Amino acid sequence: RLVVAAMAKTFAVLAGISGFLAVALGAFGAHGLRERLTPDMLAVFEVGVRYQMYHALALLGVALALERWPSSALQSAGWCFVAGTLIFSGSLYVLTLSGVRWLGAITPIGGVAFLLGWALLAWSAAKS
Repeated sequence: RLVVAAMAKTFAVLAGISGFLAVALGAFGAHGLRERLTPDMLAVFEVGVRYQMYHALALLGVALALERWPSSALQSAGWCFVAGTLIFSGSLYVLTLSGVRWLGAITPIGGVAFLLGWALLAWSAAKS
């Protein structure tokens, strides 16, 4: 039970940090990048911000759900959301800010992590 509480706390902290960064990056994109990026690249940056915020909230949901339905699958869902954010959103940020196009090839790996996280969350809730 102590390990579950520590994991829930970890996910809540990571959710808060990720949500904070999503708001900060969104503001940076809207105010600092509008003149520097093409509209297409700004839209790519905004997709990264949007998915980061969605999954910060999902991670908060996992933290809360762990208190009710503790399971290793639910913990795995949380880590999938963390990995998905780093890989999906992170690759989009680096791609738009650096112009390194090959990073777009790893973005789908983050998307798969998001999908796996959602599937594990649903499975954990259903089996509880």
